[in-house]
Amino acid sequence: MPATRLRLIAVATVLSTIGLTLAGCTGSVGDPPAGIRVVASTNVYGSLATTIGGSQATVTSIIDDPAKDPHEYQADARTQLAVSRAQVVIENGGGYDDFVATMLAASGNSKVALINAVTLSGYDSTAADFNEHMFYDYATVGKVVDAIVADFSAADASHAALFASRGAALQKKIQALQASALNLSGATAGIDVAITEPVPGYLLAALGMNVVTPVAFSRAIENGTDAPAGVLAQTLATLSPGGAQLLVYNVQSSGPQTDAVIAAAKKSGIPAVPVSETLPPGFDYVTWQRGVLATIAQALGD
Repeated sequence: MPATRLRLIAVATVLSTIGLTLAGCTGSVGDPPAGIRVVASTNVYGSLATTIGGSQATVTSIIDDPAKDPHEYQADARTQLAVSRAQVVIENGGGYDDFVATMLAASGNSKVALINAVTLSGYDSTAADFNEHMFYDYATVGKVVDAIVADFSAADASHAALFASRGAALQKKIQALQASALNLSGATAGIDVAITEPVPGYLLAALGMNVVTPVAFSRAIENGTDAPAGVLAQTLATLSPGGAQLLVYNVQSSGPQTDAVIAAAKKSGIPAVPVSETLPPGFDYVTWQRGVLATIAQALGD
């Protein structure tokens, strides 16, 4: 998706009104919500927080609709207010959701506990072609869960045992996802796969799949630009008969070159699996990822 991050549009306009809005919010916006006040950059991390926090937390997910293009997100005063009141903020990091840092800086909220998935991952985010989409890396998601439990327990010690219990239950489900990926890798290891963007890269690596799409193509699509004609031709060639056995594409991003790739896969009879960067309606993190694994297995006939 464009610029590999959830871009903040019209920041200057919003920030210029924040002072006035916050100054006049008493009574019009209402008292702070009950429980631990949490803000997550997307509903992926919001889902984890909701599972652990339950009724003891109020979670605001800034991006929560897969039908919307997250890169066209426009900050609003109500969201800025939630950030200013937050006790815990959860971001992906690595340049993916820089608007969180912008909003935190404007909020003056210096006491917030900040959870950054990229930092927790232990990966070198300065490495060339670093993949910042941590929500497809189950080991990192497990670390985020531990961090949420710790910060929630610090914010509300009276419910620490409950947070720990919920966190442990969630960790078991994430471990089950890892086991499912490992089991599926017995059938998927070495399979050539084409992608439109590097979003699902960590999962495809866990499945032992071999990405054959030129990096120049997937990065161009992610950055919202067109790949050079020669790179597009190389990409389409991987989707000819005898090439890639699977296409995994980001359903939240479209354009002529992405459409051309999907059409080429369809013409060659190559199954195409959609993935996303936010949760579909009615899904939590675990059911979402179970569905992704199941769809890949079904597409390959496993």
